[in-house]
Amino acid sequence: MNANLTSAPLAPGALLDTQVYLETPEGIDLPLRPAGLPVRFLAFAIDALIRSVILILTGIAWLYMGKLGAGLASISTFLLLWWYMVFFEVLNQGRSPGKQLLGLQVIHSDGTPVGWPASLTRNLLRFVDLLPFAYCLGILSMINSSRFQRLGDLAAGTLVVYQAQAPQRGALPEVPARPASVLLTLDEQRALLDFAERHQQLSSQRQEELATIIAPTLHIAPSQAVPGVHAIARSILGQV
Repeated sequence: MNANLTSAPLAPGALLDTQVYLETPEGIDLPLRPAGLPVRFLAFAIDALIRSVILILTGIAWLYMGKLGAGLASISTFLLLWWYMVFFEVLNQGRSPGKQLLGLQVIHSDGTPVGWPASLTRNLLRFVDLLPFAYCLGILSMINSSRFQRLGDLAAGTLVVYQAQAPQRGALPEVPARPASVLLTLDEQRALLDFAERHQQLSSQRQEELATIIAPTLHIAPSQAVPGVHAIARSILGQV
């Protein structure tokens, strides 16, 4: 999938926003929220703690195995330091345990799931971000990037973003579903669903007022405007 990632346009006087948009070949803008330095540092600290605990526990076990244990300790240390992140990012939808706990994930810059080459590149180049000490180059790179990309991300073409949350639809009124007697456009279907899902937020008078406006178009009697619109909304979602 070829796509362009652009920063969201900022109107004069609008609040600063870090949201960027992924433009798909179909011309649809998908919003993404790049993760900033504090939350990424916290995720890294959680992963570092997990790796430290594993190293301590396995190290204790290897002590009782002599030279073989020393060799196994070296191998396990290498895997945890260099492959821990890679395995989780590729096999767990771009999420190490720390990232998953904080709702983050690694993706390609075009929005596709991160693969082995990109994950290897961003993690093997972590030692460059560490230079000269305490992640100085990585922090400077993130501060100067509108997408908070460290050097490893820039080289691998990856982003760390907040996971998209599936929208939670409101409960529809408990009325029997009834299909519309007229053909509805996609926008009209969305409008009816929005009306039905927000019924608990609207007073009965306001519901009656809005439903009465669209009742004639839907061939619904004015006296049955509200339950009629709700019935059509349930039909749109395939509920009975």
